Amino acid sequence: MRLLRGLRKWAVTVTAASVAALGLVVGQGTAANAAAACDVTYSANSWTSSPGQGGFTASITLKNTGDPLTSWTLAFDYPTTGQKYTPTGWGANWSQNNTRVTGTNLPYNGSLATGASVSIGFNGTWTGSNPNPTSFSVNGVTCGGGGNPTAPSVVTSASSVAVNEGGTASFTVRLSSAPSSNVTVTTTRTSGDTDLSVSSGGSLTFTPSNWNTAQTVTLAAAQDSDTTAGTAVFTVGGTGVTPTTVNATEIDDDATVEQSIIVTPTSVTVPEGSTASYTVRLAAQPTSNVVVTSTAGSGDTDITVSSGASLTFTPSNWNTPQTVTLAAAQDSDQANGSRTITVASTGLTSRTVTATEADDDGTGNPGGHVENPYAGASGYVNPDWRAKAAAEPGGSAVANTSTAVWMDRIAAIAGSSSVMGLRAHLDEAVRQDAANGSTPLTFQVVIYNLPNRDCSALASNGELLIAENGLNRYKTEYIDPITAILSEPAYNNLRIVTIIEPDSLPNLITNLSFAKCAEANSTGAYVQGVQYALNKLHARSNIYTYVDAAHHAWLGWDSNFNPSVNLFYNTVAGTTAGVDSVDGFIVNTANYSVTTEPYFTVNSTVNGQQVRQSNWVDWNYYIDEQTFAVALRNALIGKGFRQGLGMLIDTSRNGWGGSARPSGPSTSTVLNDFVDQSRVDRRIHAGNWCNQSGAGLGARPTANPAAGFDAYVWIKPPGESDGASRDIPNNEGKKFDRMCDPTYHGNDLNKNNLTGALPDSPLSGQWFSAQFRQLLQNAYPPVN
Repeated sequence: MRLLRGLRKWAVTVTAASVAALGLVVGQGTAANAAAACDVTYSANSWTSSPGQGGFTASITLKNTGDPLTSWTLAFDYPTTGQKYTPTGWGANWSQNNTRVTGTNLPYNGSLATGASVSIGFNGTWTGSNPNPTSFSVNGVTCGGGGNPTAPSVVTSASSVAVNEGGTASFTVRLSSAPSSNVTVTTTRTSGDTDLSVSSGGSLTFTPSNWNTAQTVTLAAAQDSDTTAGTAVFTVGGTGVTPTTVNATEIDDDATVEQSIIVTPTSVTVPEGSTASYTVRLAAQPTSNVVVTSTAGSGDTDITVSSGASLTFTPSNWNTPQTVTLAAAQDSDQANGSRTITVASTGLTSRTVTATEADDDGTGNPGGHVENPYAGASGYVNPDWRAKAAAEPGGSAVANTSTAVWMDRIAAIAGSSSVMGLRAHLDEAVRQDAANGSTPLTFQVVIYNLPNRDCSALASNGELLIAENGLNRYKTEYIDPITAILSEPAYNNLRIVTIIEPDSLPNLITNLSFAKCAEANSTGAYVQGVQYALNKLHARSNIYTYVDAAHHAWLGWDSNFNPSVNLFYNTVAGTTAGVDSVDGFIVNTANYSVTTEPYFTVNSTVNGQQVRQSNWVDWNYYIDEQTFAVALRNALIGKGFRQGLGMLIDTSRNGWGGSARPSGPSTSTVLNDFVDQSRVDRRIHAGNWCNQSGAGLGARPTANPAAGFDAYVWIKPPGESDGASRDIPNNEGKKFDRMCDPTYHGNDLNKNNLTGALPDSPLSGQWFSAQFRQLLQNAYPPVN
């Protein structure tokens, strides 16, 4: 067993303030009498627990602007005696004496080169008020004038761009905060291929009022006769702002650009009485406008082009996918016809799309099982979650986002006077679908109640036990009633996506040392339970099934990855429909692992050492969910799953934005420092899973975000707790897990690091206001 598991619920409330201390002083206390100088950014995400008191998460960035340091001690004083370190911190050994707070480096982050930064912090409580400290010192030397405003940072929409030879590519620029006066931001090539240059937007002005409005920089690649694809680095910065860099790569074509039409996908299923879509774009930048038409040819005339029959691509939007929507008329026949759609443009090779009508045979079992249930569909908005989110400051900006409904116990099926049950949610989904016109609606429900559930943890333990007839109860009291409700004719037009048993099968790979996991394995309860659920749910053609596949920091080692592929295959192949009983797999359910680490890869090296050797990566073969999911999908298809297998990533809490987010790769030549300073995932350890401090909302739900992916989804509703930070008696079978305790120094699974959990959290699934506010503040992409 290498690592952990990974799933759960939520985190904290937030209001932020920043202080920067800047100075240059020569002083004592560092190696070789180094000249100490620093830049400190302090922000406190505060929340009120009762009148006149509350808690906060302090996030601190210490930047060394003096001579290189081999060790450091940061100190500051709180303005009031009511501000207390809990103690729960990260990145430093923290202590407090009266109002004085001191943080000393850990063994892995003591070396700070000139210009290097380290991100540290802790949780605290306050009474009376929670003002920011106004003065900081490093190694006994005062950094300088405490209350100065933090210099804005340059924020770009991309850290790298590809530019076709003879063409252009763009990215946008904004500032991270309002400047005190107008700021001019320039983009300059600082190294690399001189064929790459700034075409427009080389000098942009940001004012105190438009600082957050994105402005465009366009790069150009000169046409030449060489066959080399060059690269260049562009620095984007200006006086009074923290700069960033954008890497540009020239895509060389040896003076020849081949134009073609790109269509995705080339086959679609159109539900009778509904629609389906595909996208069109060009392969290269044209010199003038190009019109692409979609024409319905031979085949079933019930299928027609509903919109997008004529699309215009310009030299500026040629690479932006545009949508063509097909419709299938409702009729009384029972045939599933097909029709060929020709996608063409003058002078270019045409493409074809095969459209198949999914017919309703009149039995009440709709035939509209499409390849991707998220494509061309809107998502169900849970009114319970929407109300809670909208009641939080700024929460209305995301309150209408689609989230999943969790059936985490038998009683959840019926609901109560205060909590909507499954049928009530479905009725609301039908209402939303009716108000949505012809656009289909996707309803997501989590199937989560196996006997011995969450067998290697405590926070999300369930109500059923294998030793107490749990498997039979799971089938007859849980799956059967859910299936009966989902099968009611009133819900035939909904695309119902089921997320099958998070944290179940992966536990059988890594956690058999836990007694409840060993019992689940020896009795076959997990495998049989998942198979029973798939058999029941797959039988309905408007129900889609996605099996949970943990995350990269759980299964990313070969010793876990390959056995997991075998277990997934053997479990699904053992169902009545075999591998066809699943539509895909989901990773990162209710977890915090980033979708993509932008500033390093698992193959990166630092001073001759592989990133895999770092403490953070720990020899894992993956550093993020996107690469892990791609590899898992390829391995599953290679094992025998169908080519159309779709992947989902739960992005509800993996954004990791805010002030702690790195703006580029570290310049450190020390491996662990490079990784820790470059990684977007700011957890103390990649195995920490409960109510993680500093987390943010991730990418909003998106269909077809990348090849092989059906969608980015919000399965874990942001704001619902992962587990209680203390023992809270309850009748749901949920117990106190120390991984939700911010004072706990972990176990061997997270290398005895602190848990990084937020304090004062409620039971799993209950609303955690403090966490929602922090997630909103640290959202990435930011919430506008």
